[in-house]
Amino acid sequence: MAIIVNLDVMMAKRKISLSELSEKVGLTLANLSVLKTGKAKAIRFSTLDAICRALDCQPGDLLEFTSDPMEEEE
Repeated sequence: MAIIVNLDVMMAKRKISLSELSEKVGLTLANLSVLKTGKAKAIRFSTLDAICRALDCQPGDLLEFTSDPMEEEE
């Protein structure tokens, strides 16, 4: 099972750059990049709220649950 972060998809839909989002949300480029590449292990609700406000989207637009087919066979 995995949570996939679709931040890059929403940024493309809203035509916003990482640096512009960084300014609007108040996070460093490095932290947003970790989130965008899916390498983050956690996200604060306050950060998720700020990103959703900046991108005018819902948390479900940014986060997606997917199950690993190999795990389902066990």
